[in-house]
Amino acid sequence: MSFAATLGLVALVQIGMPNLFASPDHSATARIALWGGREISMLFLASLIAGLATTPYAAFHFHRVTPFGVLANLGAMPVVSALVMPAGLFGLLLAPFGLDGVCWWAMGIGIDWMVAVSRWVAALPGAVGRIPAFGIGPLIAASLGIILMGLLRTPLRWSGALLVLAAVLWGLSVRQPDILIAGDGQSVAVRGRDGHLHMIRASKDGFLLKEWLAADADPRDAGSAALVNGVSCDESGCVTPLADGRLVALTLRIDALADDCSRAALVVTARPASPDCAAMMVDRQRLARQGTLALTQRGDGFAVQAVKARGTNRPWSPAAAGDGDSELSLMPRSAAPRSGDATPSEADLQAED
Repeated sequence: MSFAATLGLVALVQIGMPNLFASPDHSATARIALWGGREISMLFLASLIAGLATTPYAAFHFHRVTPFGVLANLGAMPVVSALVMPAGLFGLLLAPFGLDGVCWWAMGIGIDWMVAVSRWVAALPGAVGRIPAFGIGPLIAASLGIILMGLLRTPLRWSGALLVLAAVLWGLSVRQPDILIAGDGQSVAVRGRDGHLHMIRASKDGFLLKEWLAADADPRDAGSAALVNGVSCDESGCVTPLADGRLVALTLRIDALADDCSRAALVVTARPASPDCAAMMVDRQRLARQGTLALTQRGDGFAVQAVKARGTNRPWSPAAAGDGDSELSLMPRSAAPRSGDATPSEADLQAED
């Protein structure tokens, strides 16, 4: 983000900011009228360009944009430059002599002002824009567009603006997953008929839910009661419907697997699963191989996007042998018997099961 902001500011200086520094060759009245106005204009333009240059990266990593960031900078930066930074510098110089107290007091006043400005801007309607998660492709396209606009010195530089626009449209058109499954198999988010995620939780990982909601551009809080609308739970597990009415089950107990396998289209469990289960299955072994999963409906099955992609090999997470193309999808087991016993064999069970 810092590199993008710096490139934007360098391009701004090359294009036209030097004209703002030009000394007026008119009357004293004109020079007085321009005093201060140029500084405010430069601060406005610098904040605007730096904010626009970093927007793709903020949207990619944090799933939000701040359209009023320029207002915050206009209100806070003069105080930072004139009070906070000088007070901090003088405080360091005077600290060995024990005369630094007044500097920190002045610095605190400036910081209080910055906080007040931030809260005022954050309270404005539309101060935070939420952006759904998108892949690395739109981010690369936006980066290339910013580079073209920042480095080229011919009219060809404006082709970068078209590339950035294409990246924005690409990012906004990305389809969001229909099911999210935590790597420990204890939390599942299912997109229902209303288009929103409904949470099935067997743990209290509030941070995970915040990240899922942010990536879905969902303004709801992780503690909102609306997150569990349509979710039915008992001591054996939970179930909730997809948009097409098929059920997704989170199975917590081994003895509930047979029932869930006969009723649900997809069963998620942190327990070992039996090959006799007729439903599509995400079990302990798959979660260990792939980690957190995002599933997108493709016909009757799902396309799978995993945190640990196929073939990923790291010293702390070695690649699993035998990974195949089946790891990239989940398809219904049409040939599997619906009445079989889906309880794992005793050989597959571990002490905690």
